[in-house]
Amino acid sequence: MEIINIRRSVREYLDKKVEDDKIELILKAAMQAPSACNQQGTRFLVITDKALLEKISERFQSMRFAKNASFAILFLMVKENLIAQVMAPQDASACVENSLIEATNLGIGSCWCGVYPREQRVSDAIELFNIPSDLEPFAIVTYGYPKNSDALKVIDRFDREKVYYNTFDKE
Repeated sequence: MEIINIRRSVREYLDKKVEDDKIELILKAAMQAPSACNQQGTRFLVITDKALLEKISERFQSMRFAKNASFAILFLMVKENLIAQVMAPQDASACVENSLIEATNLGIGSCWCGVYPREQRVSDAIELFNIPSDLEPFAIVTYGYPKNSDALKVIDRFDREKVYYNTFDKE
């Protein structure tokens, strides 16, 4: 539970490369995510090229910090021939979340930036990365060692007022 409690969106990174073996561990964690009917319909484009990270910063206003990341992963959904196609976004979300948790476990900061279902972001990602027509961009996650040492600290967000049991009657 501690890893979940300290996971945060980190947008400021040290100028330090994340090691290849750690990138692979993050990808392995993502691929361990559950998926509907075990369809495993998420694909992963790892972006380590600084020029491409700079282009992400320029193209996507909400991702200006991407240029300072060590790397990013573009999570993509397979668009056809899945058993439960409608569940592809949930499957991709589970992959993203697993990657965020493993990054935190490794002392690496991360920030999930939504692409899907925003049409302009989807088309921008397709154009920027020359994505084949059988894949749809879902999210871009940036990763790097946090610049701020307090970035990964526990914050308790539990709120009993948001929890219901069996029905919405509170009496």
